Amino acid sequence: MTQPTQPTRRGRATQAAIDAAARTVIARKGVLAATVADIASEAGRSTASFYNYYDSKEAMVRVWAQRFRDEATDRAQGATRHGLSDADRVHEAAAAHWHTYRHRLAEMIGVSQLAMVNDDFARYWEQMCAVPTEYITDMVVRAQQQGHCPDDEPRLLAQAIVSMLNQFCYLQLAGRSGGHEGDVDDEACIRTLSHIFYRAIFSKEP
Repeated sequence: MTQPTQPTRRGRATQAAIDAAARTVIARKGVLAATVADIASEAGRSTASFYNYYDSKEAMVRVWAQRFRDEATDRAQGATRHGLSDADRVHEAAAAHWHTYRHRLAEMIGVSQLAMVNDDFARYWEQMCAVPTEYITDMVVRAQQQGHCPDDEPRLLAQAIVSMLNQFCYLQLAGRSGGHEGDVDDEACIRTLSHIFYRAIFSKEP
């Protein structure tokens, strides 16, 4: 990637403007439809300015994906605290997933869409989903020791829950059902996610 060794304050401001514009364009159009010209226009910069920092829009999303993994891991720590009830632990995990998706909406859209056409991004998407999948797998194993969901395969159930979380977040924050991102009721969405998440694992079979 072409980038100054020691970017100036102006250079950092330009890159931040390009990143912000790219997030807006990708959240609105998707990464496959977005072009470098779209991003540069949104940022009020030339396309040459974009290429001072990234070789391509794919290279930009690759950098974002690395940042996303770090943030997702940090946010997930709250759900691992000792002393939480099962319901509280599920709520913390659902809230962490929601807030990470909201804060990194362009990353989630960009990597998930590129994963459909690019093997490297398919691996990035798998890595991004690995953190919640591993955590929920462990949660299912512990729940089964208490007699819950005895007939479920832990990793498959975890993958199903993560898929539900991702699709719900996408629909509410970027899809047609969500309208404008700013109009979404965070608490209502987190409550809905945590209820479905909890019932999938901890509801007793009749």
